[in-house]
Amino acid sequence: MSRVAVSLRKPSIDLTPEEFRTGLSALVDKAPPDILAGHAFFSIAASQPPWFDTGLDLRAGEHITVLAVGVAVLSSELDLLFYPDMQLWYRVGETGSVFRGTRQSHSFTASAPGRLYFGSYFPGEWGTRTGAVTVGTDAYRQMQGGLDVLVLRWAVQPLEGLQRILSVGDVGSLLACEIDRLQNAVKPPAGWEYLWWLGQSEIYGAGPPSPAQRPSITCYTQRDAAILHKDVSLPLSADTRLCWSWKVDKLPCQLPENTLEGHDYLSVAVEFDNGQDLAFFWSSQLPVDTGFRCPIPTWTARETHVVARSGGNLLGRWVDDERPLYTYYERFVGTIGKRDDGHDPRVMAPPTHITRIWLIANSMFKRQEGRCEYGAIELQTAGTVIRVN
Repeated sequence: MSRVAVSLRKPSIDLTPEEFRTGLSALVDKAPPDILAGHAFFSIAASQPPWFDTGLDLRAGEHITVLAVGVAVLSSELDLLFYPDMQLWYRVGETGSVFRGTRQSHSFTASAPGRLYFGSYFPGEWGTRTGAVTVGTDAYRQMQGGLDVLVLRWAVQPLEGLQRILSVGDVGSLLACEIDRLQNAVKPPAGWEYLWWLGQSEIYGAGPPSPAQRPSITCYTQRDAAILHKDVSLPLSADTRLCWSWKVDKLPCQLPENTLEGHDYLSVAVEFDNGQDLAFFWSSQLPVDTGFRCPIPTWTARETHVVARSGGNLLGRWVDDERPLYTYYERFVGTIGKRDDGHDPRVMAPPTHITRIWLIANSMFKRQEGRCEYGAIELQTAGTVIRVN
């Protein structure tokens, strides 16, 4: 992907609320009268639990563009803060499905009539597709900061309207960013999709052939996070192995990844039928085969991380890795009532099948760049080979 595309995906984020409102109000006032059916500004405190009622009732088929700036601060001490492309979620109607944009701008068409609601995502995650909060609303009290949002209701297609307004100016590249997204959004590779409760992203895309002449998957992350997954079905046996090739060009963090503030990483993971997953990642400094439960509280019960590679010596080169999944599950997750990392025992059924392969990219804590490519990804067992990619 081009550096220009990356720049537009991450526009200026240092606009004050006054600059945002004043600048965009001026552009809206200059817009031709036939392109907008209405607009509205909103301020949403980060401490406001979902869902914020905009008071806007959308028609089925109505075209909307949302522009947003600001930050939600979870911890000033740890420098944990989050931007609208991760933080701001949408729902049309009280029973509508939740969704978010991939940038600080997002256009969509209402599939059904209903009230427009905004949801602040972190520190929890959605428990249902209609936006129930798993951590409880009291968790939001610690959040500081907030988002400023503009909703544009179009009388024309969003791309046409944005281009016509852009002809008279822009604010913080927000209009240019959304035009670029509408024309050049990075699509996930065929057969893969994003985990719904983390939302859509432009982190992963289809890449050129790898050295093994297999299609590659590119990954670019900066101050965001996503999980790309593909369904598989394979019994887990003593000889089941995960094999993959990858080229990591840049690690998103130089801190130990087993801390919350340093938990930015690139990995390939396996999900089992008991809800557990093993994520193999390239660490900046932790020793190979270091294993730990996820330091993100809402993920601790389900995810275990294991270091597959460490350090910078082989960055920028294609390398091959493989791990015996049955052995590694026993070692790092354990079975009923047993866990090797000292975590409080929790009754869970042992896995019998592998259900999905995940690609995980996280750079939301330190907000640095991470870049890599994945080549051949395979599951092997008892003479059977499943080509995942």
